[in-house]
Amino acid sequence: MAPPLSRRSLLQAATLAAAAPAIGYTASGRAAAAVQEAQAVTATPSAWTVRPFALDDVALRPGLFADKRQLMLDHARGYDVNRLLQVFRANAGLATGGAVAPGGWEGLDGEANGNLRGHYTGHFLTMLSQAYAGTGEQVFVDRIRTMVGALTEVRAALRKDPAVLSVGGKFGTAAENVRGSYQYVDLPAAVLGGASAITLSAWVRPTHAGDWARVFDFGDNNTRYMYLATRNAGGVPRFAITTGGPGGEQGLDGTAALPLDRWSHLAVTIAGGTGTLYVDGTAVARNTAMTLTPAALGTLAHNWLGRSNFATDPVFAGAYDEFNVFSRALSAAEIGELQGRRAADASAGRGDLASYDFDETSGGTFADASGRGLTATLRRTWGGPSHPGFLAAYPETQFIDLESRTASDYTKVWAPYYTAHKILRGVLDAYLATDDDRALDLASGMCDWMHSRLSKLPEATLQRMWGLFSSGEFGGIVEAVCDLHEITGKAEHLALAKLFDLDRLIDNCAANTDILDGLHANQHIPIFTGYLRLYDATGERRYLDAARNFWGMVVPHRMYGIGGTSTGEFWKARDVIAGTISDTDAETCCAYNMLKLSRTLFFHEQRPRYMDYYERALYNQVLGSKQDKADAEKPLVTYFIGLEPGHVRDYTPKQGTTCCEGTGMESATKYQDSVYFKAADGGALYVNLYSASRLDWAEKGVTVTQSTMFPREQSTTLTIGGGSAAFALRLRVPSWATAGFRVTVNGGAVSGTPTPGSYFTVSRTWRGGDTVRISMPFRLRVEKAIDDPSLQTLFYGPVNLVGRSSATSYLRLGLYRNAGLSGDLLPSLTPVSGKPLHHTLDGTEFAPFFEGTEDPTHAYFRRSEPRVIFGNTDSGVANPAKSDGTTLLDEIWAGAPFAAKGALVTRVRSTVNAWVSAGLLSQADGQTVVRTAQRATYAP
Repeated sequence: MAPPLSRRSLLQAATLAAAAPAIGYTASGRAAAAVQEAQAVTATPSAWTVRPFALDDVALRPGLFADKRQLMLDHARGYDVNRLLQVFRANAGLATGGAVAPGGWEGLDGEANGNLRGHYTGHFLTMLSQAYAGTGEQVFVDRIRTMVGALTEVRAALRKDPAVLSVGGKFGTAAENVRGSYQYVDLPAAVLGGASAITLSAWVRPTHAGDWARVFDFGDNNTRYMYLATRNAGGVPRFAITTGGPGGEQGLDGTAALPLDRWSHLAVTIAGGTGTLYVDGTAVARNTAMTLTPAALGTLAHNWLGRSNFATDPVFAGAYDEFNVFSRALSAAEIGELQGRRAADASAGRGDLASYDFDETSGGTFADASGRGLTATLRRTWGGPSHPGFLAAYPETQFIDLESRTASDYTKVWAPYYTAHKILRGVLDAYLATDDDRALDLASGMCDWMHSRLSKLPEATLQRMWGLFSSGEFGGIVEAVCDLHEITGKAEHLALAKLFDLDRLIDNCAANTDILDGLHANQHIPIFTGYLRLYDATGERRYLDAARNFWGMVVPHRMYGIGGTSTGEFWKARDVIAGTISDTDAETCCAYNMLKLSRTLFFHEQRPRYMDYYERALYNQVLGSKQDKADAEKPLVTYFIGLEPGHVRDYTPKQGTTCCEGTGMESATKYQDSVYFKAADGGALYVNLYSASRLDWAEKGVTVTQSTMFPREQSTTLTIGGGSAAFALRLRVPSWATAGFRVTVNGGAVSGTPTPGSYFTVSRTWRGGDTVRISMPFRLRVEKAIDDPSLQTLFYGPVNLVGRSSATSYLRLGLYRNAGLSGDLLPSLTPVSGKPLHHTLDGTEFAPFFEGTEDPTHAYFRRSEPRVIFGNTDSGVANPAKSDGTTLLDEIWAGAPFAAKGALVTRVRSTVNAWVSAGLLSQADGQTVVRTAQRATYAP
């Protein structure tokens, strides 16, 4: 959802339009049209006939949700935010304070070279913002401000040329290259001086064991060069010189790896056909056939410290102290002398070709003390400075590459606009929670930058980009941009939102043409929440139609019982459920985004099925994706939830800091966001979820306190506090509430017949002390896989029950053996004493899916009713089946509920007669079935 605007935001919406300077641009096509449309947009979507309450209007009370949230709050308080900021600071060339990057998707060594880094910081900011709204704890504000302040410094640094990062050196100060900064030192072309004999001497302190990272590299290309690498493929230093590419290298290889985080001295000498490599004053390699010298290379275009002429090699990470170039080969004794003193104080003196002490503590240049005036310059491999407003944990290069890319390759480009969305959402939520203008400036600047870039691209380029799997993924950026536009009122921001139209997707879904087969699920779900917000801003009906129809293509046609969707991150053909069950089902991000889409659809059209789905996915997949364990370092959230037999949930997925852990942090700090909604005119209060909570409805001057242990309790009590107010109380009657839904007000029954899958309305003038009691008995039921009715999942009320068993094949279970007259299958199970919602059947314990354990589970089982049994009385007759799989017992119990035993027996007799007439059951077996039904004793 779009987080609610703070009161300050609403009051100052007009003045905040100037919060960040606009960037000049030339808009084309769609962008220019959208700029004109923007003027009519209002701060609150008029299309929303129902609206949410702010997170700080609804407080969680003790119960299931509060317990789960507390576990995530422990993580929000305990995790070092400087670790998240490390990748941003490194990218900007700023000091990282020794912080270690989170790793996984947030590190250079993670999946796809860390090309998604920065996304997790956005998630974390949103979590902190929601945590503050939900608890009011100052610690969350303090952490938000630390992060916003750091990101502001990062953006400013990216807008400038790189500046030296001065650290303690071997002798005095040194210049550090933080890993991820992409910085190197550019030396003038005359540095080698065409020497026929040479010594190159350097003090280095590597901080990362990256193969082929260069101490220096002088060359024109991949053919003519001379380099010294801290590590070759074997992990030892290597010097090489060539005029014929790698195959013609004349080289020197060390014998041991350089230590990390410790100063090492490296020197190379060439003279008279002999080359020698020294490490810490000791000659470790000698080549007496080294015929090439710098003179053979001539004047070179690239003369670099820390950067390779091979683009795929890493930039050197670590620090430089002295670097000297001599026009002669120093003796072993002279090199040994350099181990204990500066070159200037040694007998060799400073390099006569070049000499850099790296004593500078500011600026971006390094003085040459050789007397030749060869000033060196600190540069970034990607050029720079960045464009105004740009903020990321990596350079603009991924965004640039995407614009010409025709095929996806996430090792090169991994969803840069997706990552931009997470950062944008995070800083925008930070502003909405704290009113920190720096956060708004960051958000507005990011969108100004994106608009200035995307508005110049042809329409065909945009469509190609957004259609690319993974590389073109942009998440929920449209929703975030629309939310920002409500605050700033800048026409460019609405124009930007429309630049993310993916016409093929919109047009097909608007026409209710299902094209989801083969699409990446989570790449597309959040798009539609954004399109709904574009409908709010523009009134274009196709956005609303597309979102509504898309939702209907997922629910129920690609939905598992727990509310999740996708297998291996992708969708398969419509109505294939059993055929997709695996260990990589139900990506957690998908459930998160389906909840957002469902609630946003409900704001437009109050269809109860949206909130029925919301309850299903929230109470099962979302709650169950969070492990019931505290951990300051990890959020402990699943990526996939495998639904195959015996699956054990992995709460530390992949390499860590994944998208699902990010959305999991958000989910666990906004459980209260959809418990209550209000009608736009203030005339009604919707109670969507039954959860222990307290609503402060300031406009009405009332509070609503919900007291319940639901779903461990099958009822709830609403108590009105404060003054008096007239409004309609609309209570959601869950679609599963077939055993009744009874409402009393102050002890008196409310007239009317609540219908499952609807809202039941109680209208009156409410007064402080009024009490509404709601009772909704649970029944045990099954839900069948659309493509295989024999594969089923078990529900007790809203709660999915999973079997805990290490078996790796489907459990075979029968449930009719003691079914009650009501049709309730629960009597066939045995409750577990002292463990609410736990039952056993055939020796297997069934537990709520929402329990975040590491037990092997069975979410689906194979239904097996081999014989006709009533009330635990076995007829001995085989349970026959029709060609479509429907059994005799299925058809009998489809008539439930039965008012009394006689009604059931009548149903048995009529069904048996029909099956006998159809030749599906013998006369004798039919009579036995009827007699068994008459003899049996039934639960209610």
